Amino acid sequence: MTTAAEETIPFTPRPPAVKINSIGFGDVWSSLASGWRDFLAAPLIGLFFGGIYAAGGIAIFLLLKVYHEPWWIIPIAVGFPLVGPFVAVGLYETSRRLAAGEPLRFGEILTVVLAQRKRQVAWMAFVVLFIFWMWLYEVRMLLAIFLGFKSFSSIEAFLQVITGTPEGLGFLAVGTGVGAIVSFVLFCTTVIAIPLLLERELDLITAIIMSFKAVFQNLAPMLMFGVIVVALTFAAFVPMFLGLLVVLPVLGHATWHLYKKVVAPEA
Repeated sequence: MTTAAEETIPFTPRPPAVKINSIGFGDVWSSLASGWRDFLAAPLIGLFFGGIYAAGGIAIFLLLKVYHEPWWIIPIAVGFPLVGPFVAVGLYETSRRLAAGEPLRFGEILTVVLAQRKRQVAWMAFVVLFIFWMWLYEVRMLLAIFLGFKSFSSIEAFLQVITGTPEGLGFLAVGTGVGAIVSFVLFCTTVIAIPLLLERELDLITAIIMSFKAVFQNLAPMLMFGVIVVALTFAAFVPMFLGLLVVLPVLGHATWHLYKKVVAPEA
């Protein structure tokens, strides 16, 4: 016999468990190759999302130049890979459609991207932006500790100080260490969680836990992928962020394919 209280409580089934596969270095290279193929299969879509990223970098650089602090573009550029995974949602959807044989209608892909503001991915945006903001705060604090509140007239002057003085080398060493830790934490947080949230109806905390589990279960291959992402992103910055037009979409597509290798299909 059931009580009235029991009858009013709806039954909500638990989401199926997420199974994490073990991968190797070959899977990383295979994912990168698949990312390149997806870019060639849908170049205009890739260039659109890469263009948003490149335009943002150029706009930030010009704004900093107007305020006579162009050297800030270096720590901002270091933090750029932190927000890349969230920007790449449209690329994940493109790769998903290519693999499923679904039509690539640009309007539908944008609709999926915009729809994420009502899902758990939107909360991930707050996590990413918060860590990015903390990274900039750490840079300011380290500057104050090692160099005082100095202002640099150009990027060249900033680089000369941090590479040619004991204080600058101390700032560079500690800043690199802090940046590596911040990047690793956010890489673990997002690399699997964002595509997982795009594909499945999970809560944010579960997705983040699964993302950390995926990284630590496949630590060496995932670290290699992270290093490749950072290296290619920095290389893309050199021609005034224009390299991001190609690098960002290729890495976005590659991340989706790596996710599909790491996370087993739903039962």
